[in-house]
Amino acid sequence: MCSRFLDSRTKCRTPTIFASLFFSLFLTSSAACFNGNCQLLEACTAATDCGPGLYCGNCAALGRTRPVCTRGQATIVTSLVNDLPFNKYTWIMTHNSFSIVDAPLLAGVQRLTFYNQEDTVTNQLRNGVRGLMLDMYDFENDIWLCHSFREQCFNFTAFQPAINTLREVEAFLTANPTEIVTIVIEDYVRAPKGLTNLFSNAGLDKYWFPVSDMPKKGEDWPTVTEMVQANRRLLVFTSDSSKEAEEGIAYQWTYMIENESGDPGVQGGSCPHRKESKALTSRTASLFLQNYFPTYPVEADSCKEHSAPLADMVNTCYKAAGNVLPNFIAVNFYMRSDGGGIFDIVDRMNGHSLCGCNTVSACQEGAPFGSCKNIAVPYTSPVTNTAGSFTGSVQFSRSASPSLSPNSCLFLFFYFLLISLSLGL
Repeated sequence: MCSRFLDSRTKCRTPTIFASLFFSLFLTSSAACFNGNCQLLEACTAATDCGPGLYCGNCAALGRTRPVCTRGQATIVTSLVNDLPFNKYTWIMTHNSFSIVDAPLLAGVQRLTFYNQEDTVTNQLRNGVRGLMLDMYDFENDIWLCHSFREQCFNFTAFQPAINTLREVEAFLTANPTEIVTIVIEDYVRAPKGLTNLFSNAGLDKYWFPVSDMPKKGEDWPTVTEMVQANRRLLVFTSDSSKEAEEGIAYQWTYMIENESGDPGVQGGSCPHRKESKALTSRTASLFLQNYFPTYPVEADSCKEHSAPLADMVNTCYKAAGNVLPNFIAVNFYMRSDGGGIFDIVDRMNGHSLCGCNTVSACQEGAPFGSCKNIAVPYTSPVTNTAGSFTGSVQFSRSASPSLSPNSCLFLFFYFLLISLSLGL
């Protein structure tokens, strides 16, 4: 049996399936361009030089200090293929979506925690992210988003009340009636009916996909078109198994398999399943979440992590899952890469799954599987059309440079703080 990611002719590729992708990404044009005319990997000096969906950046972690136009937005995949079950698609998910560099501090408190993203949840969604990881805690007589430890939220690990972020999701779903969003909650909420009331107060109950209708034995989900027509466009999963019976919120590992998070999820050559999850080869859950982020996030290293190593781990986890591609890939600092990054890799996975092509941009609506447009890979810019367009910014936060990285500055302090608290000092 073929144990590697297949191409459109269903032949086994080498373990470096994406090698040609990254080779082509390194070949940049020397021709001058400006005023929004620069394409992917062409040299630039400002964001305004690059075309739609691109930003001007470099990847010093790979020794590439010359700024080039880099992808910062996803393809609107459902504008190309929308008649397949939800579990046939691959979506970008942000790890700790709320843990944002430059997020406002609580009054009089210095935040002491790690950061994982660089733009608002609204901007993430506008740029094509369709999965959010949110850590929810009881705090200040409310439910807050915290990047914390010991199952407690502290004033120095708190970000904001969860309802603020959920209202961003509600606004996005209302403004984009054909889009579907998935939320995975790391759940430390103990208040009775706390999550039920939270989502209702945020106005998200009208988009709720009921747990009673979720496939529980590995069956296909409804098609994205059916989910949109029924207005069931919000999927919510919790890490607390009791919430399914008590509040009607799906227990995550009944419905999805998941690999290990943190460093084990980025170490090449193996893709172990998370201890709470069924084996990756299980066919009793129809969704697959692939975690791909190191234990300690560093902005400047993310462009390197989102190049060839990510492609290699997709291949590794594809094999570990019995030749099944993930439905979600969770990452830190999702926009950072050496060129196409997670956006091009997800395009390739969706092309393979949805239409048998080497990228989703080659899919043709209504055409037989394997009937592909003849286009270059990677495509020069994200695909948008009248079915939907992106309005998000692809610029980094003020503190995104390596010299200002709060994660780098806080690492040692936070490490010793954790030791002190664990020892009761």
